[in-house]
Amino acid sequence: MSTRFRGSQEHQHGSSSTTHDGPVATLKNKSVDELRKLLSNKDAYQQFLHSLEEVKIQNHVNDELCKENLQLAEENLRKEPRIVELRNQYRIICTTELAAAQEKLNELYREKEKIIKLNSPLYLLQRIQDAMNKTDEESENLHHQFLDREIELGAFLQKYKKLRSAYHRKSLINLAAKTSNI
Repeated sequence: MSTRFRGSQEHQHGSSSTTHDGPVATLKNKSVDELRKLLSNKDAYQQFLHSLEEVKIQNHVNDELCKENLQLAEENLRKEPRIVELRNQYRIICTTELAAAQEKLNELYREKEKIIKLNSPLYLLQRIQDAMNKTDEESENLHHQFLDREIELGAFLQKYKKLRSAYHRKSLINLAAKTSNI
């Protein structure tokens, strides 16, 4: 009687009872002998388990996931050569760009060193000294031209005065630079 009551109750609730109860409802409909057989016989238990709708759905979902995973793995394997090629191209580009950037950096470093050297106190003092010597030499050459009568007195005085003023200005700058804490 209780079996019929459960069955009719299941029938009244429709599939919602089967959906909610699932394996429990199926087990409730089994006789005591059938339940003992499920507990004692591993094959019977496996057969019962695989006959449950929930297990079938789970197995189907698992199979679909395995198929999708296999497809993704195959796609990844097909893409592997392209990935390797792109990695190699990337390394080549990076190496090339790095070499170019390194060369540019070295060039800028050399330029910086040159500028620093050209603006170092010792170099500037040397340049002032060289300019003084050149101006002194030019004024001596002008003086010899005057003595040799190659230049007139008016032109000589104007040029000589200008050269000597430049020489003394440079000499004062040189002296000031040497005596300061450069």
